[in-house]
Amino acid sequence: MITDIITPKKKLFLPGAHTELRAQNSRTRRVTSVQGNLVANTRTDISGVSARVYKNGTYGFSSMAELSGDAAEAVLRAASENAAFMDRHVAKGKAPLPAMPYESVVSCGEIDNAGQKLYIDFIRELDAYIEKNCKNLVSRTVVAFEDSMEKHLVTSDGVDAHTLIPRSYVYLILSAETKEGQPVELFEAPGGEGTFGVNFRDPAELYPAIDDLYEKVMRKREGVYAQAGEKTVILGGMMTGMLAHEAVGHTVEADIVLGGSVAGKLLGKRVASDLVTMTDFAHTAFGKRAPLPVFADDEGTKARDVTLIKDGILTGYMNSRETAQHFGMEPAGNARGFLFSDEPLIRMRNTAVHPGTDKMEDMIASIDDGYYLISSTNGEADTTGEFMFGVSMGYEIKNGKLGKALLDTTVSGVAFEMLKTVDMVSDEMVWSSSGFCGKKQLMPVGMGGPALRCRITIGGR
Repeated sequence: MITDIITPKKKLFLPGAHTELRAQNSRTRRVTSVQGNLVANTRTDISGVSARVYKNGTYGFSSMAELSGDAAEAVLRAASENAAFMDRHVAKGKAPLPAMPYESVVSCGEIDNAGQKLYIDFIRELDAYIEKNCKNLVSRTVVAFEDSMEKHLVTSDGVDAHTLIPRSYVYLILSAETKEGQPVELFEAPGGEGTFGVNFRDPAELYPAIDDLYEKVMRKREGVYAQAGEKTVILGGMMTGMLAHEAVGHTVEADIVLGGSVAGKLLGKRVASDLVTMTDFAHTAFGKRAPLPVFADDEGTKARDVTLIKDGILTGYMNSRETAQHFGMEPAGNARGFLFSDEPLIRMRNTAVHPGTDKMEDMIASIDDGYYLISSTNGEADTTGEFMFGVSMGYEIKNGKLGKALLDTTVSGVAFEMLKTVDMVSDEMVWSSSGFCGKKQLMPVGMGGPALRCRITIGGR
């Protein structure tokens, strides 16, 4: 745990300027096995302090790779000088940021600083199981991964927040070939919040997940190409989560809106069917703890949910304190930095479409000729909401029944038009939280949703 070196330095805060002082330690543990060979075995700990000062519309920022009282004083002085310099030369003359109520936020999970042997032994046993039970593979990769960000933040508003949220996963990647020699690959990442030793106590508990992934790979190697064109499809929850994050979420981040996002002209307007509601959840979703809970951001704002789309209407943006002031909205804890040396940016937390009332079997039965698209390994979207996602796993739907598996394909469209075609929403939620968002700096995020029946353009061979 980080020793409190920053609270005593509040007396050095620049009068009349909003100030944030943060101490942070970011740790990562990763072990990778390919074909039974250990190819990566890494431990990283990155720690330091940073300060940010807001003065009349400009920020001064400074950081130092050292956790000490002297370092805290040094970055405070430098950030204050930088803010004063920028104010003199830019002279925006903006009003001060609205004061935030004093909050004390403490949410610290347990960290077990286990040695690398824990991870190595675990993935070796998984690899041995795959080698013995999963035939006709051309490649197998197993990765054990754990990371965490511990942050202690104090601000000139009196905010004092100390958070530590570890997460851990096992990445399973299985590859095979079709009869024509075309590679097919699928990926699964069980895990979530918590340290590796808590989430993964017995390798045998993951054998069913391996069996299921292997079965899907074998079906995919016998798969067919999709027929290109606009089709009625069911997007599985993983695909819905990708859409929520990439094609919608980024367009409604307030800094992206200010940069010309299509969402700047759509606030208060219909962007989806009335079956679609979408929220960026802070720490609790649908009565349960969100996959990657956030209790306070790096500006000292206590985290709360942001409703982005309500019954098909675009209702809000994700903000920093500065953009919230610009748009006349309330900040909700979306400004976060990845490393101690990163300034806070507007970031998503746990972004998801809400579940509906439809049953998956009824959704499949309602389609005569279409596709059930389950998972994606990549995707891209721009500020217009136009997107293209790769589809790594899916099935034909013929006469209301699942058919053959699909070989890799793509889907594309404009999010705020495609969402208007949603006419069925399943009652089951699927979450994904094993990756990172790459907006200027990395950030762990959660995304998810139910299955959606909609119209979408799918690629062919």
